[in-house]
Amino acid sequence: MSLITIILSILFPPLAVALEKGAGKDLLINILLTLLGWLPGVIHAFYVNNK
Repeated sequence: MSLITIILSILFPPLAVALEKGAGKDLLINILLTLLGWLPGVIHAFYVNNK
């Protein structure tokens, strides 16, 4: 994982997921998690980007 991906995962998780996986179910899940709370979105972004 690059430094830019790490920073984006912390600051704006949906953007980091979109750049890695594109538009799809992972992006929708991350948007919902981010809306429910910032921390779940960040955790999911790190999980998706480390797969």
